[in-house]
Amino acid sequence: MSAVSKPDVSASVTASASVPAPERGTFHGVSDLGLVARQVGFEQLSFWLNPIGALMTIAFSVVFLILLGATAGKSTVSSYGGIKLIEYYVAGFCGYGVMAACFTILAITMVNRRETGLLKRLRLSPLPTWMLMDALIINAMIVAAMGVVLLLAVGWLGYGVNAPAHWLPFIVTLFVAMACYSAMGVGMSTLVPNQDAAGPMVSLTFFILVALSGLWFPIAPGSGLATFADFFPIRHLINALVGSFTGQRGSPYWPWRDLGVMLIWGAVGIVVGLRRWSWSPRRD
Repeated sequence: MSAVSKPDVSASVTASASVPAPERGTFHGVSDLGLVARQVGFEQLSFWLNPIGALMTIAFSVVFLILLGATAGKSTVSSYGGIKLIEYYVAGFCGYGVMAACFTILAITMVNRRETGLLKRLRLSPLPTWMLMDALIINAMIVAAMGVVLLLAVGWLGYGVNAPAHWLPFIVTLFVAMACYSAMGVGMSTLVPNQDAAGPMVSLTFFILVALSGLWFPIAPGSGLATFADFFPIRHLINALVGSFTGQRGSPYWPWRDLGVMLIWGAVGIVVGLRRWSWSPRRD
């Protein structure tokens, strides 16, 4: 009988040892950006697979703008240098759209994926976890940017609102807000105990902050409500966007104080997220 040949185990071990193991969490250069872009594409595909939900996410702020714009008329806001009320709403709802996408939707998505075990399964995939997280955040930023563009278009076409007076501070403020609210969204997701509580907890936090920060009606600077709202980031986002959008007299070209407060809240979100983060579902 002919001898059965055995596989060359030593050769296979040597070959496998010559291939470096992937280093998770390591940035290898520009080539990694292509993987992040591809993952963002998958996140966008997942987002648009529910077209009704996607359109409502992007257009929800536009619906509020149309409703409030119909009642604004030619009213002005004396506490903001006499700017038109519709200009205040256009700039303010740009901030609303950023917070809705980067805080509310992101936090709820993170909780849902954690509690269904998807985050845990994704962590075991070959793709580094930092790419997965970056893709989630960048996808939220893209959704927020779509909402802002749509709001500016509706404001211009429907109400004759001009483009932002100071484009650069306006764009920088939006980018800083997207990053900070994404960090807060991740941090908020770690405070939600289960999937059923995600919508109520996150949405309630969102609408309370929006209501207290003067989105539905301008708050006079120096009032008690304005002093209280100054502790929270959405008030500073609205002020920064209104100032750069309208170019109102007396407002600084660069809203450093408002940007600083948002960055502080973003840092708080990062700290909370790092301390409480879990890839696995939380069982009560």
